[in-house]
Amino acid sequence: MDLLALLATGLTFEGRFTTGSWVAFGVLAGCAALHLHCSRWIERIRRDHSHLPHVDLCSIWILAGALVLPPTLAVALVVFVYVHRWWVVGRWDASRPPHRCVFTTSMMVLAALAANTVAGLTGLRGHLQDHRPEGWLDLVGLTGAGLAQWTVNTALVGTVILLTVRPRNVKDALGSGPDNLLEAGQLALGCFVALAVAWWPGFAVPMVVAAVALHRTVLIHQLELAARTDAKTGLLNAEAWHLQARLELQRTRQQPAGASVGLFMIDVDHFKDINDTHGHQVGDAVLKRIAGALASAVRRGDTLGRFGGEEFAVLLPSVEHLEAVAIAERMRRQVHEVAFETDAGAQVRGLTVSIGAAVWPDVEEDTLEGLLAAADSALYQAKRLGRDQVQCAGRHRRTRWNPAARSDSVDQPGQPRPV
Repeated sequence: MDLLALLATGLTFEGRFTTGSWVAFGVLAGCAALHLHCSRWIERIRRDHSHLPHVDLCSIWILAGALVLPPTLAVALVVFVYVHRWWVVGRWDASRPPHRCVFTTSMMVLAALAANTVAGLTGLRGHLQDHRPEGWLDLVGLTGAGLAQWTVNTALVGTVILLTVRPRNVKDALGSGPDNLLEAGQLALGCFVALAVAWWPGFAVPMVVAAVALHRTVLIHQLELAARTDAKTGLLNAEAWHLQARLELQRTRQQPAGASVGLFMIDVDHFKDINDTHGHQVGDAVLKRIAGALASAVRRGDTLGRFGGEEFAVLLPSVEHLEAVAIAERMRRQVHEVAFETDAGAQVRGLTVSIGAAVWPDVEEDTLEGLLAAADSALYQAKRLGRDQVQCAGRHRRTRWNPAARSDSVDQPGQPRPV
């Protein structure tokens, strides 16, 4: 990537620039530095709460530079932005060494040059430098340049993720919907910054306020997501799962007669042996693989969360008994296929889970607590019968579980609660 960036920079090199180009470069570099300085604590918090690549919001200024500057100055702006970002944020993070900053810089140089080339071919860059952007062709140039930068950026990052992280499918390497929407939003801001610079360079300065506000909004969303997410598996944590499951169960009870809902309790068999044999770091990695296998087996709309330790819980709206059993068996088979190789070369495979299922109204419990108790009882029945199987709680309590008051019952004075 570094060699490609150097080659592309050499092929597009220009040695002489107009005063207007230098002024635009200085304004964009100053705005980018001011933006990062005002949001540096936000970036540090985002870095501390994320162990994955994230959108850094530098594209606002990089795209603007690609649209209004000659290729060489556009490259210089990219280098300035990421060197400054590393100095303000990255040098404090031992888990992100300098070579990662070099890679990101090289990648963004290629993305900026792609946008710069489109702007030049459509005539947009010349119109912006002459302070006269207008017409549908320039709109096509703006859109095409932004799309070129996004395409190159996404393709290069996705390729590296596929080569290193090796996600389950290509879609996971292309980023989530919110991440791509954020990238599109900042590219749109970059287009308006370029138009402001074309009108008069000083008009770009107020856009720093919009960039910082966007940065803060992204942080709030990330913290909200972190508060709901289990750090080891990426699933909902227990508190968030309870809240979402309770809401889903309430919606189900409000539906016409015939509505149903299922709940699974899942426990990984003999998981302690993995921790004792290979260590807790391997155990955490295996637990994450298991979570991925379970997530791939449930339906869209099912609520999967980590309940605690090596236990998981699933709420399945609108599911009948036979379908619930089929889904549970699919989850069990998916976990069987999980394999993990430790750094020492040892293989962890042959994993099994025990699953307890409860489906309302087959089980006469329509509260979350009641369904949890019924599914938990079925889970322990599966454990007693030899593990690696699915057991369902029946309509009648063949095995005892702690009863929960039904949602439509009202305790009367002197009337005992059911036991």
